Amino acid sequence: MSTDLPLSAPDRLAVRGIECHGHHGVFDFEREQGQRFVIDLVLGLDTRPAAASDDLQDTVDYGSLVAAVRRGVENDPVDLIETLAGRIAEICLADERVAWTEVTVHKPEAPIDGTFTDVALTITRSRRD
Repeated sequence: MSTDLPLSAPDRLAVRGIECHGHHGVFDFEREQGQRFVIDLVLGLDTRPAAASDDLQDTVDYGSLVAAVRRGVENDPVDLIETLAGRIAEICLADERVAWTEVTVHKPEAPIDGTFTDVALTITRSRRD
């Protein structure tokens, strides 16, 4: 993540390890059986209004965000994790208080013939993109 962050979003909110079951992939068996995906989110936002008011309405409700991300992963299969990551970034940026987001999609059970721990794609999107 670049250190050149907009002053309007000096803070970072992270939600890591969101487990979902999705049917994404280019192979028929991935679409039929589905597999586990793990999502990490980092949001750039200004948390000062919420800190001052102590009111959930003044910040991102990460419980609602996680539910929306899970729906985004668990529905409407796509071929590529690049497409899925973009979809998740759009969900995060739907809240106007979020200036930028970093989304990592982990596909730990990717169909690779060999020993590996994880396949992960990280993208960063902002309102300027």
